[in-house]
Amino acid sequence: MTAVQIVFGIVLILLALALIVIVLVQDSNQQGLSGAISGGSSESFFGKNKGRTDEAKKAFITKILAVVFMVLALVTVIVSMFA
Repeated sequence: MTAVQIVFGIVLILLALALIVIVLVQDSNQQGLSGAISGGSSESFFGKNKGRTDEAKKAFITKILAVVFMVLALVTVIVSMFA
């Protein structure tokens, strides 16, 4: 293994741990049967300002971490093919 592969492996492990933590910290989106029938709470204050809440920020961070993780995993595979 080269030094680059070791560094990419360590960064992948750290990203995986960060992704696990951020997913576990998020609240559940399940509203049950009553949410399905009534349509949820999209007309409430929190529904209208969903992009500004902490949960929206956590969801955004989750998406960014997932994309970075996938790209880094692909880069690691490509680097290991040529090393």
